[in-house]
Amino acid sequence: MFNNLTSGGLLVALVAIGLGGCSTLPTAGPTTKQVFNRAADEQRLYDLIQIDDSVVSAMSARAAPRSLRTRFDDHGRPPGQRIGVGDTLSVTIWEAQSGGLFGTEAAPGAGAATAAGGRSVTLPVQVVAQDGGISVPYAGRIRAAGRTPFQVQREIQDALASRAIEPQAIVTITKSASDTVTVLGDIANGVQIPLSTRGQRLLEVAAAAGGVKAPPHETVIHLTRNGETVAVPMDRLLTNPQEDIYAWPGDIITLVHEPKTFLVFGAIGPVGVATGGVTAVNNQLPFGSERLDLAQAMAKAAGLIDARADPSGVFLFRFESTSMVRKLGAPILVPRSSPIHPVLYHLDLRDPQGYFLAKRFPMEEGDIIYVANAEATDWQKFLNLVAAASAPVITGVLIARPGAP
Repeated sequence: MFNNLTSGGLLVALVAIGLGGCSTLPTAGPTTKQVFNRAADEQRLYDLIQIDDSVVSAMSARAAPRSLRTRFDDHGRPPGQRIGVGDTLSVTIWEAQSGGLFGTEAAPGAGAATAAGGRSVTLPVQVVAQDGGISVPYAGRIRAAGRTPFQVQREIQDALASRAIEPQAIVTITKSASDTVTVLGDIANGVQIPLSTRGQRLLEVAAAAGGVKAPPHETVIHLTRNGETVAVPMDRLLTNPQEDIYAWPGDIITLVHEPKTFLVFGAIGPVGVATGGVTAVNNQLPFGSERLDLAQAMAKAAGLIDARADPSGVFLFRFESTSMVRKLGAPILVPRSSPIHPVLYHLDLRDPQGYFLAKRFPMEEGDIIYVANAEATDWQKFLNLVAAASAPVITGVLIARPGAP
């Protein structure tokens, strides 16, 4: 049988136990105070940096992303079409009068036609050999590789000038094996795209290869030229046409699906199913565009949870380059040989200026956003536990005292 003293004493005992075990209450992560205390510890493993105008300015002045136009600025419109080893050529020769060198019956496989006052012969198609040459009757071996069709025509005419009647030649590339671009990656099949004489830009080549399956902001173009590879998001070629440079013979274009994502933890995100009075939503979210700022990222995560979040405890975890850490004036905590450094950026959204700073702070691939719980949240959790634990006690008192209201 319970009495007032017994039930009251039990409640006091529960409170004492709860206060002593607050650290064991379920939580999504450290409080704002705990983060600051850990950052001030001599054994800390990260720098805590307050997001302000100077930090945002440093981010804006970060080295510009790699640019196709800047790196390959000496490669404008591709050079005129040149013959290469493996190309297939068609050669037609005219003479001013019939009865000349090619006035006899055409060789087997060759086509012959009589024009007004003259005669033409089309030689069998030839593939440019490894030595870079082709064979022309009565002219011998003609060097073709590395030359334009017009230059090869002139050499054939000069070689036949003393034997044929005012010879004229036409050289045509019927199939090019050298003026091509190889396209690989996240497309239907790897293909080789022949380049036209007018020149084709990277997006045109990608379209000719069948396009890409993923959205442009999740597709990265890796251009390999002369042994060097530069990668840029396809979305940049669409928003900045100057980046859509001309493709050159021998280029290798690889289209890769590389979606950019960030993580959210703590008191941020949509309200889900609560368990024991605790609701935590941890998500990996896509950027959805090439660029994303901190304000947009928090909005994509559905914002802070009103009932739990500490607006002054918004943190962003990132591995920064050592040079950026020095630029921000923070101490180097990792070995000097390490190129990256753990940094925890802090944003206080109780200050209205924090929203403007969040709008200017750029997100990067793999960033982690953490929003701490308000200190009152732990008390609410504790009170919920006390209420659940004391319910049998109160019920027992009411049963033992039937006359109680």
